[in-house]
Amino acid sequence: MTTHGSDRRRADVAVRAAENGAAIAIDSFRTPLEVETKAGKTDVVTDADRNAQVAVTERIRETFPDEPVVGEENDALKRVPDEGPAWIVDPIDGTNNYVDGTPAFGTAVAAVVDGEPVGAALVCPALSDTYRSGPDGAFLNGDPLSVSQRTDPERSIVCPTFWWDFDRRGEYARATRELVTRFGDLRRHGCTQLELGMVASGALQGAVTNLRTNPWDTVAGVGLIRNAGGIVTDLEGERWRHDSRGLVASNGEIHDEVLAAARAIDGE
Repeated sequence: MTTHGSDRRRADVAVRAAENGAAIAIDSFRTPLEVETKAGKTDVVTDADRNAQVAVTERIRETFPDEPVVGEENDALKRVPDEGPAWIVDPIDGTNNYVDGTPAFGTAVAAVVDGEPVGAALVCPALSDTYRSGPDGAFLNGDPLSVSQRTDPERSIVCPTFWWDFDRRGEYARATRELVTRFGDLRRHGCTQLELGMVASGALQGAVTNLRTNPWDTVAGVGLIRNAGGIVTDLEGERWRHDSRGLVASNGEIHDEVLAAARAIDGE
């Protein structure tokens, strides 16, 4: 178990580490990049991703040298420990945007204890935005964050987040249909952590997927939403964890409708 002061220290290191990774990312943004693919055509990686993860990990280990790091790139762990402290890193979330010269990308770092976020940061250098959360709340560029107070689904904007691969495009189509028939509009930014940050800031009223997400794409953003007064559940309406299937995030006011949309994506 950590203390309140220890959680604050972890939250501060998360910000510093995310800033280090974001500095690497922005240095190569909109420059010629060597782009490789991993699991599929849309699963891309660059040297900037790898170098940013090294920079993030080095900053974490300056203060917490023995704590495990879970990350998307390099030889980092891929599973969040059930017990004890750990760190979850996405060096560049939104790599496709990054490669295409679109500014919606960022470095995300979450500090967790027993799988639960106690501090998190998302630094989006091309947008000049830094989201952070910890024991003192959630903030965007130093200003306190609060989720939207909208209660009318028809005035709400919800994001179909994460990524439905080519063999799951039927689910992608159902997701967009459910959202455009239930809500005022939808947005998709191609950067899950940023989309979750936008729920925390009130720019979106919800974000939804029926898929099992990666912890480096989600945990920091979930921490932001909860500290900003929002709700994040799984498809059963239970408290979301890093190993849940589905992610249903909202301002709380429209959560039942967002949850119904998420459940309908499976087509059952």
